[in-house]
Amino acid sequence: MGRKPVELTGAEWAVIKAVWEAEPCTAPDIQKRLHAATAWTYSTVRTLMDRMVAKGLLDADKSRSQTLYRSTVTREEAQRGELMYALDHAFDGALSPMVQRLIETRDLSPRELDEIEALLRAKRKRSSR
Repeated sequence: MGRKPVELTGAEWAVIKAVWEAEPCTAPDIQKRLHAATAWTYSTVRTLMDRMVAKGLLDADKSRSQTLYRSTVTREEAQRGELMYALDHAFDGALSPMVQRLIETRDLSPRELDEIEALLRAKRKRSSR
């Protein structure tokens, strides 16, 4: 049914977002991008990225003088994994209470409400086929 859901730590989220913006990229590229927000050293970033390679989140091409990194997961896969983790752990798999908390937690604009309603209508239409 596909691969295992993607689960990222907070540090991995920071790294993968930077990789998505700059790939292919090197560890020094990512360290520079993240330094102002994290103050991470090159060795910290390199260690994180190498661990992400081992977890299958990044690919490393070491055939050149520098290692070039690319993501192996899409933004959508990572977001889906994060949502499924919250759904399973915080809501015991119950979708309606999760959606209710999301709606109650944010002040939604009329445009956002229209978009959500359109998504629900489209899902209902696909489900009735």
